[in-house]
Amino acid sequence: MFMGQYNHTIDAKGRLIVPAKYREQLGEAFVITNGNDGCLNIYTEEAWEAVLEKLQLLPNSRDKRVLTRKLVSQANTVEVDKQGRILIPPTLRDHAGLTKDVIFAGANEKIEVWDKDKWDEVNAVDDYDDIAERLADLGLSI
Repeated sequence: MFMGQYNHTIDAKGRLIVPAKYREQLGEAFVITNGNDGCLNIYTEEAWEAVLEKLQLLPNSRDKRVLTRKLVSQANTVEVDKQGRILIPPTLRDHAGLTKDVIFAGANEKIEVWDKDKWDEVNAVDDYDDIAERLADLGLSI
């Protein structure tokens, strides 16, 4: 399970240091792909396989095809170099708008990678209490 938040900087070549705590959990190679709301998602290889299996089980529909294209066509296996960095492919950098300041955010079974300005915008939630109430109706008390 991934949790916590870390700030890092992406360089002009698209290299990004992965927080040491996350590197321990991810291993030497892992998968990065498009995420929701303009972020990127990082999965361990095992978690990525589980995502692919769940996609396979969905009934054939337009939604399944779109989701599969969005996730799978942009997925890349990346490896950490000796400095603890990964290379983010240009298409993924563009998708997430990564230019300089980057946020790594633990999101349970995955890690989200955000442009800092976009992270700040997305997290300026005014209705946190409303969301908490709706989650409580589903049995999750926070």
